[in-house]
Amino acid sequence: MTEHRWGARAIAIVGPAGAGKTSLAEALLLAAGAIPRLGAVDTGTSVGDASPQARARGGSTELNLMRFTWGGDAYALLDAPGTTGFATDIEAALATADMALVVIDPDPARAPLVEPTLRRLEAIGLPHALFVNKIDQARGSIEDLLAALQPMSAAALVARQIPIRAGDRTAGFVDLALERAYHYQPGKRSQQVPLAAHLRDDEAAARFHMLEQLADHDDVLLEQLLSDEVPSLDTIFGDLARETAAGLVVPVLFGSALNGFGVRRLLKMLRHDTPTATQTAARLGIDGAAVQVFKVSHGNALGRLALARVFGGALAEGAELVGPDGEHARAGALFATQGAATTRIPCAEPGEIVGIAKADAARTGQLMGIAGAVSATVAPCARPAANAALAIAVSDHKDEVRLSTALNRLIEEDPGLSWGQDEHSRETLLRGFNDEHLAVALDRLKRRYTVAVSVRPPAIAYRETIRKAAAQHGRHKKQSGGHGQFGDVVIEISPLARGEGFRFDDRITGGAIPRQWIPAVEHGVRDAMLKGPLGAPVVDVAVALVDGSFHAVDSSELAFRTAGRIAMAEALTAAAPYLLEPVMRVTVQAPGSATSRINSAVASRRGQMLGITPLEGWSRWDEIEALLPEAELHGLDAELRGLSQGMARYEARFDHLAEVTAKLAADVVQRINQPA
Repeated sequence: MTEHRWGARAIAIVGPAGAGKTSLAEALLLAAGAIPRLGAVDTGTSVGDASPQARARGGSTELNLMRFTWGGDAYALLDAPGTTGFATDIEAALATADMALVVIDPDPARAPLVEPTLRRLEAIGLPHALFVNKIDQARGSIEDLLAALQPMSAAALVARQIPIRAGDRTAGFVDLALERAYHYQPGKRSQQVPLAAHLRDDEAAARFHMLEQLADHDDVLLEQLLSDEVPSLDTIFGDLARETAAGLVVPVLFGSALNGFGVRRLLKMLRHDTPTATQTAARLGIDGAAVQVFKVSHGNALGRLALARVFGGALAEGAELVGPDGEHARAGALFATQGAATTRIPCAEPGEIVGIAKADAARTGQLMGIAGAVSATVAPCARPAANAALAIAVSDHKDEVRLSTALNRLIEEDPGLSWGQDEHSRETLLRGFNDEHLAVALDRLKRRYTVAVSVRPPAIAYRETIRKAAAQHGRHKKQSGGHGQFGDVVIEISPLARGEGFRFDDRITGGAIPRQWIPAVEHGVRDAMLKGPLGAPVVDVAVALVDGSFHAVDSSELAFRTAGRIAMAEALTAAAPYLLEPVMRVTVQAPGSATSRINSAVASRRGQMLGITPLEGWSRWDEIEALLPEAELHGLDAELRGLSQGMARYEARFDHLAEVTAKLAADVVQRINQPA
């Protein structure tokens, strides 16, 4: 492979959905000569978003990998989806990148959309820059946009350009470091033009502000500014690169991906300011030659590919890989990826991203040493709560093995998914981040593995308990020739406090029931509690065995178990049973502008508000605490996203069981007792 001066560098392209991330990746490929013409997401001709799911939805549903060479240097692009439903792939892009390029809209009103991304980048210490896309559609000023964004970033946002306006449109830009003006030319390089006299004051003020921001972290530059000395370009560019890599500043550039405006200027910034793979390895604590596996893919004709980035040395086909627990794998064929296309390569240089075949021991998130163990302090990926679940079933039981195999492969690709059987309802549940996440997973299940399933919301874990005490005599007597069956018990039941569960007391005296049969009575009682009079499992009940009788010949374990079940079933009916539903403690994080709407949505779902507090460290975001019945969670994520421009997220955890109101209880009882 071509030897590059710095080794390949990896750029994660992230940001809100709809900002134009994949379009920008396409524009970068075109400007670098990696593709002959500009593809488009909406026409299905882009290099990225090539999967059926992305094509159908008109947006990214998985991580897109692309590569190009520009100015003698190799680059890998990791184009990430923009919604939390695909958080696993977003985190995969961030986990191994040298720099993140955050793509945003020019509208200041949409600025809050980017705050979750900025906060996450700060948390993991990943250097990043902002690219304001669709500048040709901008109506507000860059100054207003930066003013709206700055409270969302701990690091200073450093504008490296100011726009040149022609009427109500942006016709070009002034590069503040070089003090040069450029006019956009659709599909061509921007044309350098003389700096207009009416822009000189604005340019001078903006440039001095940029230098002041850099001087906050460079005493020499600060001294030059105080002495009215003109700093050299080497000083300016050196500070921009150093402070960007250290996360002290966030450069801001703008342009239009669809028109190619500002894309080459962006490439130059990436070339000068992106940290090298060696610097990234140091940041991640990777010491030695290794591959960082960030995703496993099953979605192509090559079978299983472990997608990884190479650090500290070259990776050749057949190389031995050693996992963190000493597991060994041998790298099979190596592949470079360009969207959906793959090309076999003999080896991968440091910094490159590669698909490794036949390395079955490689798992997402693993760091594997090349030809030996390697040390690292790589932090685990963060993922949102998996709030969504669907009960799935195949129509033909013969497909259950195929379903299991397909689900395991989907989960290996996307660890944000999980599946298993609910111990109470016996349903097979597929869990994910939200409804969108599950919808894409089900589509892959059908298209890729030809496994069609029926889906429905999971059964709610209703329970029932009793209001009052009751006593009941239960007898099981059967004579059918030879030995018969005889069991006779008297029990008393009473309610327990919520959450106490079940208690069984043996109060038999005088040998009314021999000791060996008493455990059978308890088993029978528990059998009756599996489905109470209302059709749900029974909880929070104390049972005392107080009396009974036996037959020396006909009594048996089965007879007393049956007698215990009969007594308990009749006692529960007499003890005023009522229905309980699980109530979840829900924590919602959302922009303050959406808080009142979210409160109304929670109230409409029988929710009880517990409190609202500002989200610590965030700009005008709130954290809302509420109690909400589990039955009301279905569709909540989609509603919250609709009320908050897609930004609100929530986490739910079980809090307690609460009584279901009478009218609703009647409907629930009818539903849970319907034949399957």
